[in-house]
Amino acid sequence: MGGPGTGDAALAASCGAGLPDGTTCPRPPVEGKRRCRRHGGAPGVGAPKGSRNALKHGAFTREALAERKAINDFIRACLRTLREIEGR
Repeated sequence: MGGPGTGDAALAASCGAGLPDGTTCPRPPVEGKRRCRRHGGAPGVGAPKGSRNALKHGAFTREALAERKAINDFIRACLRTLREIEGR
């Protein structure tokens, strides 16, 4: 009848993924997951654990994010100071 991860849809919680019409997916989630197979519950979905692909150019390392935040905070402080000076 049903394959692995299928069960009585009436007893299981729904997948809950948002659909284009504004409703949520009524399918039951895959066993051990929060979503149905169609919305990301299939085995082997997603990047491998420990994948370093996002660090290829280093733009999203903790250090790079912290540096950009510090620069943006400094620029905002400079703009605030300029507005105060111009307001006097």
